[in-house]
Amino acid sequence: MTVIPLPLLSLVSSSLPVQSAFPAAALAGRMAARDIDNLEKSRREDEELVAHAQTGDTKAFDTLLIKHSPRLYALVYNMTANHDDTDDLLQDVWAKVYRSIGGFRGQSQFYTWLHSIAANTTVNFLKKRVRRRTMNLDDLDSGILQDKEFVELQAASTPVRDADLGEMQKKINEAIQHLTPDHRAVVTMFDIQGLPHAEIAKILHVSEGTVRSRLFYAHQQLQTQLSEFAPIHQSTATK
Repeated sequence: MTVIPLPLLSLVSSSLPVQSAFPAAALAGRMAARDIDNLEKSRREDEELVAHAQTGDTKAFDTLLIKHSPRLYALVYNMTANHDDTDDLLQDVWAKVYRSIGGFRGQSQFYTWLHSIAANTTVNFLKKRVRRRTMNLDDLDSGILQDKEFVELQAASTPVRDADLGEMQKKINEAIQHLTPDHRAVVTMFDIQGLPHAEIAKILHVSEGTVRSRLFYAHQQLQTQLSEFAPIHQSTATK
C-alpha cells in the first residue's frame, strides 16, 4: 500500500482553514506517544559512540553512520526527490561529520548537530543548483515509504482511499518540490519527520518564529497546489 504522511493528507480538505492544514494537536499526539526511555537510551548511546569516535575509533563512527543514515536519507531525499543527489549529498555530509566530530563539544545533542549539517548542506545544494534535473516522482524510494515516521492511514475505508493514492502521492511530492529550499526543509522536518519547532530551529540555526512563519507560508502554497483534490474529498465525505 502506498503510504502518505498523515498530516499531508489534510491538505486535500477544502473545509480546513489554511492555518490548520497541518494540525499541531495531531503532531503533539505523535510526539507524546514516543517511548521517552528509548529516546534517552539512544541519546546516551550517541554520547558514548561520539566519545569513542573522537579518539579515532572508526568502528564507533561506523556505528553512528549505520544508526543515523536511514533517517538522514529520508530527510535529504524528501528535499531533493532525486536518489543520485541524495547519495552524493550523504557522502558529503558524512565526510563533513568525520572531519568535524573532533570539535563536537556536546552543546547540543549529536542528533541535532548531525541533522543541522545534513539540512544546511542540502539547502545550499538546492540553492546553488541552477537548473533542476527532471525528477521521476513515480520512482519513490520504497524504504522511505515504509519509514516508521510515515503514518499509515488507520481506517479500513476512508474518503481519501477512494481517490487515486498513487496520483495523490505524486502530486504531494511535486508540490513539495515547488517550494523554495528553505520552505522545503521545514516541511520535510515538521510534517514528514515529526520534529518540533524548537528542534527545527536548532537544526537550521533560525528562530522558532522563523520556522513557524516558513511553515505557514509553505502550507498555504501546498494547499493551493493540492486544491484539485478537495472536491473529491469533500463530496465523498458528505455521502
